[in-house]
Amino acid sequence: MEKTISQYNEVITWAKDIFMKKAKDYGTAWRILRTTSLTDQIFIKANRIRSIEEKGVSKVEDPIDLEYIGIINYCIMALIQLELGSDDELEMPIDKVESLYDAKFQLAQKLMTEKNHDYGEAWRDMRVSSMTDLILMKILRIKQIEENDGKTIISEGLDANYTDMINYAVFALIKLEEEKVQL
Repeated sequence: MEKTISQYNEVITWAKDIFMKKAKDYGTAWRILRTTSLTDQIFIKANRIRSIEEKGVSKVEDPIDLEYIGIINYCIMALIQLELGSDDELEMPIDKVESLYDAKFQLAQKLMTEKNHDYGEAWRDMRVSSMTDLILMKILRIKQIEENDGKTIISEGLDANYTDMINYAVFALIKLEEEKVQL
């Protein structure tokens, strides 16, 4: 488990670095997006990953690992939007953005450690393509929940699905990095 936490923290550092640099470049323009728009952005990224996995080739130079980072960061944005709503301030100070980002990642990491304990790190035996499929499934679930005005009868809500997608994307990045090391 210590190895997983260390690898998880490396991915967090990478994703956060990109997020914070973009926040400095663009501010928090993403705050104008509704969660449905963020869901669609996550779908686009996951769908591109699946398309490349199936075709075995990419015609755009953006590597798959950056698409997973994008999924993580869009999920963080969605979790922040769910918490703050769209009526709050659009432009936020960088320290507030960083604090919100850290809180959402801590939530995801806590969930990961709890599930990892119960499932015995089963994700390590999964294929990266299965993680992509699970992310796409979660997106479809989120879209259905959004169509139901955020209401569920028995299922987890939007926040749990976004958090799960963060963890699947982190796991995919860990596995991709491990595959590079083996080559």
